[in-house]
Amino acid sequence: MSKSWRSVSITIFVALIVLCILFMVFSAVNSTPMTAQSVAEDYNLPIGQSMFENDSVLGQQDPIVLPLVSNFGSLAHQILSFDLQGLLMTLSTGFVPYDFSGIVSEGIDSYGNVAGVDGPGFLTFEGDKLTVKEPKNYVWGYSDSYKYLNKTETGVDVVENGTVIQSVPEAEIKNLNYSNEYYNNETIRSWYNYDAQIGSIFTLEKGMVGFSDGRNDISSADVPVIFGQDVVDYAAEYPTGSPILLYSGNYTQQDGEVYGTSLGSHPEYGDGIREINARQFVDAWNGTIIPPNSTSSGKDYVYFESASDAEAPGGSAAHGVCPPARALRAAVTAEGFDLPVGMCWDEDAVLFGYNPAQGILVYNNHDYPVKLVMWTEGEGPDMGIYAQIIRYIPN
Repeated sequence: MSKSWRSVSITIFVALIVLCILFMVFSAVNSTPMTAQSVAEDYNLPIGQSMFENDSVLGQQDPIVLPLVSNFGSLAHQILSFDLQGLLMTLSTGFVPYDFSGIVSEGIDSYGNVAGVDGPGFLTFEGDKLTVKEPKNYVWGYSDSYKYLNKTETGVDVVENGTVIQSVPEAEIKNLNYSNEYYNNETIRSWYNYDAQIGSIFTLEKGMVGFSDGRNDISSADVPVIFGQDVVDYAAEYPTGSPILLYSGNYTQQDGEVYGTSLGSHPEYGDGIREINARQFVDAWNGTIIPPNSTSSGKDYVYFESASDAEAPGGSAAHGVCPPARALRAAVTAEGFDLPVGMCWDEDAVLFGYNPAQGILVYNNHDYPVKLVMWTEGEGPDMGIYAQIIRYIPN
């Protein structure tokens, strides 16, 4: 590079710096400062909404542009950022993109785009600044009926996000085609005819509410987009209202001690039925993840066989669930959890009147999530049944 060209470059650079200073002074005198609050209100920013890297805080709205004559400070931002394309557009249109630098903190760049955020963050205020908070170690919420059937005096209403979208007379319920892996039209008709009272609901699709980090509730359609299909599949297996671990990161898995028992033989109740019920109990609880300071049951849509028992209410009971219940009881109480709701300390560990899957409730009193793991080995009366706690320890 020649000496004359170097001199010209230095002169241009110094001139740009001087112009920036003049622009900022002129802008401060000739414009009303925008604040995070005013921008949020004027542009209806979705405070609390989940956001990812490179998303705009404006959503689908056009970028904020301001008259150049009263916003030279934003032009200075373009110059210092060497945004040549933006400079050309500004000089040709007389409008300059708004510089967000003064109203944002972490997670948002000067153009209002999400930056430096790992995982599903959410837009919020931090003091007087806008910020996109990235998830910490864990995010959890609760499944909620987003789309459901509501039994009426004449049939069912199909309700979505609180709005009735269809009223179906009783005679037409057989034609409803809602289904997934866990229910179909036969399930719906059985619910309507035998289980439901007027006002009862049957959940078709689940959204998420009550997030641990305070972000906005999300619809059933947004659950797989933001947190993945695995979350949808997990929530579908558990009763509506269950706590759902939606995001986990930066943790160490720690295996707890294994506790086991055997099925044993009680031919008076039918050992074949008992083995089926024991395996169903294991399936109902295996893989259940309980967020911190939360209560969860086992899976929904798990059914048990009844065996005759003159001492049981109604003359029958789901015999065979008590051996796996004892293994689960040992694992959770050794962890320091309370005796689960629906259980007792007797050999017959499950109380009458409690569904062994949906009716039993385990409370995680830790400040981190745990996963319940159950499995069987062998078959028949000698079948081994095991339970273990997996801890998700934050790093």
